[in-house]
Amino acid sequence: MGKLDGRVALISGAARGQGEAIARLFVSEGAGVVLGDILDDLGERLAVDLGRSAIYRRLDVTRKADWAAALAGTKGRFGRLDILVNNAGILTRAPLESLELDDYLHTIQVNQVGCLLGMQAALPLLKVRGGAIVNTSSVAGMQGVHSMAAYVSSKWAVRGLTRTAALELGEWGIRVNSIHPGAIDTLMLDPSGTAPKAPGSPYARVPLQRVGEPEDVAKLVLFLSSDDSAFCTGSEFTIDGGGLAGLRSR
Repeated sequence: MGKLDGRVALISGAARGQGEAIARLFVSEGAGVVLGDILDDLGERLAVDLGRSAIYRRLDVTRKADWAAALAGTKGRFGRLDILVNNAGILTRAPLESLELDDYLHTIQVNQVGCLLGMQAALPLLKVRGGAIVNTSSVAGMQGVHSMAAYVSSKWAVRGLTRTAALELGEWGIRVNSIHPGAIDTLMLDPSGTAPKAPGSPYARVPLQRVGEPEDVAKLVLFLSSDDSAFCTGSEFTIDGGGLAGLRSR
């Protein structure tokens, strides 16, 4: 018996990386899954791989119309929604002095406004039975990071948005929590796909001495989406190998 038997989840940014890992774990635990992304080829391929338990819908999280269509597709295919995972995100690197306003605003639109639009669109279905919302922030939402002002600003905002949503939505039995990953071995962290595990990687200095895997994040999201976390809402869950605790000297 799976932890999500009979439940339905919509996951943004689901075509690869953390989102793909979450989708695969959810299906293995009995959920129906709607995969939202703008990477159509990857998303459609994943849906085929996951079988009848999954469908793909194109979802640009900055567009209200895309959210409306994704929720309509969810209701049409599965008849319900129990879980929303706001996973889509982008990483912008630039020193404050040279950060372009358009780049800053685009990062805010995807990482922050995307969460807001997703929650607003999902509420009519989530209010029917209650459910869970998991918003993806970052350890960068708990500290400053050099040359990442846009990303940091967006991820700090997700913390406040999550806590406020938890206050407003609890009366409908909707739990809202945020996750705060550290270095996770995805293409967003390192497009080359090699640096995080290379000898001498700075990620070896975290207490657990490794970079995180997408599957590590997926297991935390499963916890927050299942009855195992029935009394958790408005909370922040860090998954960073201990990095915020401090770095090893050697």
